[in-house]
Amino acid sequence: MTDFPLTWLYAPGDRPAVVAKALVSGADVVVVDLEDAVAPGRKAYARAATAELLRDPQPVPVHVRVNALCGPWAEADLAAVAPAPGLSGLRLPKVSSPSEVVRVARRALSAHGGVLPLYALLESALAVERAHAVAAAHPALRGIAIGETDLRADLGVRDDAGLDWSRSRVVVAARAAGLAPPAQSVHPDIRDLEGLAASCAHGRALGFLGRAAIHPRQLPVIERAYLPGEEEIEQAEAIVKAAATEQGAQALPDGRFVDAAVVAAAQRTLSLARRR
Repeated sequence: MTDFPLTWLYAPGDRPAVVAKALVSGADVVVVDLEDAVAPGRKAYARAATAELLRDPQPVPVHVRVNALCGPWAEADLAAVAPAPGLSGLRLPKVSSPSEVVRVARRALSAHGGVLPLYALLESALAVERAHAVAAAHPALRGIAIGETDLRADLGVRDDAGLDWSRSRVVVAARAAGLAPPAQSVHPDIRDLEGLAASCAHGRALGFLGRAAIHPRQLPVIERAYLPGEEEIEQAEAIVKAAATEQGAQALPDGRFVDAAVVAAAQRTLSLARRR
């Protein structure tokens, strides 16, 4: 895996057998879900099973999506899983203010010392309005993303294009705060692989990088959509080569303008290309 994960596979915390399959699915990151995928009566079991799993190191990075910070289960979730040696990050649902991130950061101490990497999910109109403030809330925050199902309901949006403004705002907020590009929200129809591929292409055009998934069959579609093509790789190689021979802004023979930001983007493309 490069420094840019492309696939984030969710698995319900109350189904250890599904989590075990997710860990060997080829996903870059496995997200054990204690929130939406787990019924209220199964929360305690999911929490205990996840804490037990994470007592040991895992073959891939494992994040846990805890329950909503304003709800009755989040504190117990954090107490159970944050100290676990096998935990690589926490995903915080329904974040709508920087103070929520700061509050978790003060107590999310990892077994290895320091604060766990945090990822905030923005799932309401208010959260999107505060996207940059949330993204810049604390050094432990490593990423933001949209929870599109809840956001769609909050906005009353019926057509997918109605979310594009919010998507772009979150992409800009992440970049402005110095974070990695956000991953796309899940594509809920696990049988619609053509629709998933088209949606990924659209997300990539908006500036997203990678995508959350809810089934292993979605992983190769997401990876193919976000890996650079041969032409992109060739262009990136030309940019990096030109930058290595001459400092500062310059124009390539084909007329393309190259500066530091363009070089950084080209280097990211080549890093992703190594996955091919």
